[in-house]
Amino acid sequence: MRYNNLKIALVDDDKRCRDEMAALCQSFGNTHCCHIEIVPFADGGAFLAALSDNDFSVVFMDIYMEGIDGIATALRLREHDYTCILVFLTTSGEFMPDAFSCHAFEYMIKPVTRERLFRVLLDAIRILPRSGTYIELASGRRSIPVFPDNIISVVTDAHYLCIALADGEALRCRMTMSEFLERTGQDARFLRVNKGIVVNADRVISLADSCCVMENGAHYPIRVRDRAKIEQVLHDYHFQKIRQSQTLAARHTKEESS
Repeated sequence: MRYNNLKIALVDDDKRCRDEMAALCQSFGNTHCCHIEIVPFADGGAFLAALSDNDFSVVFMDIYMEGIDGIATALRLREHDYTCILVFLTTSGEFMPDAFSCHAFEYMIKPVTRERLFRVLLDAIRILPRSGTYIELASGRRSIPVFPDNIISVVTDAHYLCIALADGEALRCRMTMSEFLERTGQDARFLRVNKGIVVNADRVISLADSCCVMENGAHYPIRVRDRAKIEQVLHDYHFQKIRQSQTLAARHTKEESS
């Protein structure tokens, strides 16, 4: 599995800070095999004007800026985009309550160290794995990049796999189920419900009448003798997702209050 393009906005009226952050972000990309695209902005107004033409994965936002300050800019950002990772940059912690009212992911005190930035970006990738990672699958004569979250199910058909995608497309790939799971990095979201049948746990609607019901309407038979085990694995997967989010939030709060 590879990290796809991570598009990062740097909004800061200090050019030196923008240049330093850009260098650190590119260093992160080189270290973690992640293609980084940096888009710098010298003020909040320029950033807001560019929102309609850009989808940012991460936004680093300075709070103290001339003109529109970072908090006001972030509030406008949230009217347009509620999903991007927002990280505030500042020299003081006095605006932290206002920052988190904008649903900020992090609040980093300048100067930002390499270690601190790397940790924040790694945490951000954990929150954005569905759009930030892809695997390459060969179907027909094409090599197709596919985001794991867009995969609904994988079913064995002789020497092929039939892979159903969320957009309705179906890929037929010559590979084994073991090869597919290895290519995903043994992603925990992919759950075996029967021989030759793997489903995306995030796309499961219910387990009913010995069937796994998917969001696209597909029904897959569950191994009867393993039904309780499958239900437990599905429950544990969703529990771990919630626990991970809570752990990250608690760590962020502890780090900034120390």
